[in-house]
Amino acid sequence: MFTELLLATLLGILLGTVTGIIPGIHVNLLSTFILSLSPLLLPYFSPLSLCAFILSIAITHTFLDVIPTTFLGIPEGDSPYVLFPSQQLVLEGKAYQAIFLSTLGALGSFLLALLCIPIFLFLTKNMYPMIQPYMGWILLFLCLFLLLHEKEKLWATFIFLLSGTLGLIVFSLPLEQGLFPLFSGLFGVSSLLLSLKESSTIPEQKQEVPMVDEAFIAIPSATLMGWIASFMPGLGPAQVATVTARFVSLSDKGYLILLGGLSTVNTLLALLSFYLFEKTRSGVLVNIAELIRLDPYTLFLFLVIALIAAGLGSVLTITSSKYFSVWMTRIDYFWLNITILLFIILMTFFLTGTLGLLILIVSSALGVIPEIKGVAKSHMMGCLLIPVLLFFL
Repeated sequence: MFTELLLATLLGILLGTVTGIIPGIHVNLLSTFILSLSPLLLPYFSPLSLCAFILSIAITHTFLDVIPTTFLGIPEGDSPYVLFPSQQLVLEGKAYQAIFLSTLGALGSFLLALLCIPIFLFLTKNMYPMIQPYMGWILLFLCLFLLLHEKEKLWATFIFLLSGTLGLIVFSLPLEQGLFPLFSGLFGVSSLLLSLKESSTIPEQKQEVPMVDEAFIAIPSATLMGWIASFMPGLGPAQVATVTARFVSLSDKGYLILLGGLSTVNTLLALLSFYLFEKTRSGVLVNIAELIRLDPYTLFLFLVIALIAAGLGSVLTITSSKYFSVWMTRIDYFWLNITILLFIILMTFFLTGTLGLLILIVSSALGVIPEIKGVAKSHMMGCLLIPVLLFFL
């Protein structure tokens, strides 16, 4: 059993590395595919091994996906569009620093969250039943808080409501993978299209290790807020990071540490809600729940598997980023973005057909607006939050 679990974990780390580096492949989609193959796999592998495989993919993916996020969809430095801190560092020749900071946040927050598991178990068990009846109002307050702290409040509200309407429409359609074209358009294709319009280039990159003095603030903040987000449906890391940044003073580099930590901690600590209340907060856990029930022994094994995946994932991310920093300056960036766009379009058609292509076109058009109007793209998470709000309220 030990050998089988270890092999499943290592294979999951390998596959999570591939899915993390290649944009357009989401772990929820991959875990659903693995679940669909389970009738063929279960005669040869235990349900626990399949779950270990899926979990290690998910954890590793949260580390490696910072590489395409950093390098793809970058407009020119003098463009009127809003630049994410990692994009600004790329234009300054400091992509390695952006990836290093995000990975530091991810690994540091993961380890701290792991140490705090007994505390988080106790707090979640006792606090969640108390706040569950008010979950809708809490989410509504957070949404209003984010909208009111935008400079362009009207545009932010318009984008939030429009994306929410789009989300409601997509959820009502007979599509199993409707979220794939929705998210690909809102957060991926839109940025790629803008970068094509600007004919951007990647300058020569320096492989310098940045100062990490803000890690002592960002990592505990990511751990605490990641725990809160783990049982708050519809909230993404970018939104939680925006809320946190209102109360914790961080530079752009500190923000990258915070955001890197939130993504990984949220994936890890969502296991607690699954263990305590059988609440699945991600597609990965939904598919794991189809294969196994979480008892104390299984939870312990999952935490060990997650630790192995996080350790190797961080090493693979830092190592890969050095090569990508060199390769990205040598390839034709325009045609790279074209290739990625075609890949996403083909994946959308393969998974969702012509209806999915229509969703991709509409969501891409909507995704362009925040960058042009100087509004945070996190408001487009209204595509999930408004359906969730309507469910609770």
